[in-house]
Amino acid sequence: MKIGIIVLQILFIHVFLFLGAAVKHILPLPMPGSMYGLALLFIAMMTGIVKLEWVEKGGNWLLAELLLFFVPSAVGIMNYDEIFSWQGAESIILICLSTFIVMGVTAFISERMHNKRRSETQ
Repeated sequence: MKIGIIVLQILFIHVFLFLGAAVKHILPLPMPGSMYGLALLFIAMMTGIVKLEWVEKGGNWLLAELLLFFVPSAVGIMNYDEIFSWQGAESIILICLSTFIVMGVTAFISERMHNKRRSETQ
């Protein structure tokens, strides 16, 4: 039963992915459709149209399996000797720096949301 709930929630998240792809065809901005879908889901959650419980388990499963999506590309990078040159070192530094920035912003937003939820329940 739990697997069925997770599958349904992932399908519900994909509805917003497809909505984002539709918005991408309408708006001429150079942004992926998945980002539009993410923004639509965020807006729907902030306005109360979509409740966190409707996507929480599916989202947690997707986050838990996220590493599997990046391992093949990380292994494929090893085929390129340029990574070990100065240009490659610059790229790796840039990737690490941007990763830490994203992690920091995500942690900050997550903590603010957690504190807001905790203050609402008290």
